[in-house]
Amino acid sequence: MGVLAVLIFPLLLFGISGIIYIYRAVGRLMSKSAVQNKVVVITDAISGLGKECSRVFHSEGARLVLCGKTWEKLEALYNALISVADPSVTFTPKLVLLDLSDINCIQDVAKEILDCYGCVDILINNASLKVKGPVQSISLELDKKIMDANYFGPITLTKALLPSMISRRTGQVVLVNNIQGKLGVPFRAAYAASKHAAQGFFDCLRAEVEEFDVCISTVSPTFIRSYHVQPEPGNWEASIWKFFFRKLAYGVHPMEVAEEVLRTVSRKKQEVFMANAIPKAALYIRTFFPELFFAIIASGVKEKQKVEEK
Repeated sequence: MGVLAVLIFPLLLFGISGIIYIYRAVGRLMSKSAVQNKVVVITDAISGLGKECSRVFHSEGARLVLCGKTWEKLEALYNALISVADPSVTFTPKLVLLDLSDINCIQDVAKEILDCYGCVDILINNASLKVKGPVQSISLELDKKIMDANYFGPITLTKALLPSMISRRTGQVVLVNNIQGKLGVPFRAAYAASKHAAQGFFDCLRAEVEEFDVCISTVSPTFIRSYHVQPEPGNWEASIWKFFFRKLAYGVHPMEVAEEVLRTVSRKKQEVFMANAIPKAALYIRTFFPELFFAIIASGVKEKQKVEEK
């Protein structure tokens, strides 16, 4: 009996490890089968996240259509992908010049995209333009540019490719959004407004196209940090404002987001929110205790102004 008791714990650990290994293996196989031979369009493929999504989906055997504003950077990404890929299990990516802030060119680009393979199975709306500053210092022209890049661009491209998905009764559109699609942060009003608008549009679209078996997904990280920036250790002696926004600002690594986008596609998730406990708590407070939330945000703005005055 004593020997059995001693063996139970390691056997239990071994069993749990085996189950986790099998679960992950099955997950990897499902992810690969879900995108293999599928036509996947990635906008702003030359960004940090765009490159990681391109790498992940290319290695899983997707037929990539990579969109970006700069041809030289698209070619550099193309060379990087084919230099490490196994040609027996991957497809040569197609490159398409696309500036989502130029709404007038999107219809022609959509036709070019459809001409590449005749259809689109998965559209990943990744492009995003940011601006930071007080509302009164941001020009209306810049507000409109932000809306074109973050809202009108993605929805115009989605509308152009959607009829093909509906007629085939299959397809998936993924919006890579941001926490600010749900939670506005001071000094980023134009950016937050564009992300709120995109969130609302794709939430409505999800319900409208469900009957056609077209899946709409949103993946919302806090912020996507650069490859080389690491979060500083937490400091509970700092103000709530500083602690909250330090946690929120560093966000997640592009590789983590790309892998989550792949999981979202393979499992047809409708919504994913990538955040640690602090931003999640902020969303909860914003929903159920709005006056408390607004008071915290307002005090943070006042504190920031005091620091700048000093």
